[in-house]
Amino acid sequence: MTAAAGNIDEARFRQVLGHFATGVTVVTSCDEAGAPIGLAVNSFTSVSIDPPLVAFCVGRKSRTWPRIRAAGRFAVNILAADQEAVSRRFATTGGGRARFDRFEGVGWHPSAAGSPVIEGVLAWIDATVDDEHDAGDHVLVMGRVSALEVVREGSPLVFYRGGYGRFEL
Repeated sequence: MTAAAGNIDEARFRQVLGHFATGVTVVTSCDEAGAPIGLAVNSFTSVSIDPPLVAFCVGRKSRTWPRIRAAGRFAVNILAADQEAVSRRFATTGGGRARFDRFEGVGWHPSAAGSPVIEGVLAWIDATVDDEHDAGDHVLVMGRVSALEVVREGSPLVFYRGGYGRFEL
């Protein structure tokens, strides 16, 4: 059964698109007070080598994205298969708590540009906010890469059909 454009049921959309496996990242920065901030993102992709650009999508209702945008820079942390708990922590909303600290109990160190690099990630990418595009109920963020590093070899954390999995080499 197919659905006509403009007549797509939200549940059906999620079900079908859930059949596309994605990697899992955490986008981080520091707010105006220097406190680490971040959110889980699985809509991350490389865009261009020349110039070096990456992109991700973030929901318009995000309270974290405006704080990262204000910083003007961010790090993309590519999570390893053993970091599901980290992803779940950064995917959790504050639930009405004014001071929910996603970094509580999460080790990190500053990247070359000062954004948090989470301990144990496979790799990280430093970028500056280059552009934003309207994308329905999301914002498509383009970032210009300024530094990047592979931290360790290993299997990535994967999201597929509403759950976490692993990709074995």
